[in-house]
Amino acid sequence: MTIAYFDCFSGIAGDMILGALIDAGFNISILRKELKKLDLKGYTITTEKIKYNHIAGTNIIIDIEDAHDHRSLSDITKLINKSTLNTEIKKTSKDIFQNLAKAESIVHNIDIEDVHFHEVGAVDAIIDIVGSTIGINTLGIDQIFCSPLPMGRGFISCAHGILPIPAPATVELVKGIPIYSDERQQELVTPTGAAIITTITDHFSTMPLLKIQKIGYGAGKIPSEYPNLLRVFLGELYQKESHKKDKKRKK
Repeated sequence: MTIAYFDCFSGIAGDMILGALIDAGFNISILRKELKKLDLKGYTITTEKIKYNHIAGTNIIIDIEDAHDHRSLSDITKLINKSTLNTEIKKTSKDIFQNLAKAESIVHNIDIEDVHFHEVGAVDAIIDIVGSTIGINTLGIDQIFCSPLPMGRGFISCAHGILPIPAPATVELVKGIPIYSDERQQELVTPTGAAIITTITDHFSTMPLLKIQKIGYGAGKIPSEYPNLLRVFLGELYQKESHKKDKKRKK
């Protein structure tokens, strides 16, 4: 059984998840091939190795022709349903978007069907969400663990104006899971990252007893004093071998 443990020492975002999976062995050629099963055009995906505090990680670069492409939940659901992706990838991808739309509907006090994604509905976010789901499926990951999530501080500018960090949608998404306050004045957990990790994770905890086989680092976009990286460990749960010894009774 393949286990993944996401170590979120600098938070988590959609592109960081995808970058970490590629860094851990998910072939980008397979990603491109699988994403062609979506009727999604006007983008290119490349990767580069970058270093934060001398630690190398994979940065995902998505170039989009139209960066202002807004979509509703039903638009995205239709896009995924019409694709030839396998059933498991379709279901998980739709679940992530459903959870994200639910969070947005609560924050804005509107019906879930009236939610129109801005940054999140753009092509790059669809690639982050569906691509990460493809990566988990391709790598044969059976169970996912994740560390508690650090919440940064300050404010961020987005399509809705100036919002506090963590963003309101992020706060809705992390209800019921372990989080902690971090003094860094930046957004550490994005709504897309929160939607993905809260949907796919089986356990939020410290790292279980793990026999590590691969390690991947996904790079964030903003340099800081700390390494802006997401680390993923792939391996198997450690099982202590029991050794039975034959005991001979003395006569």
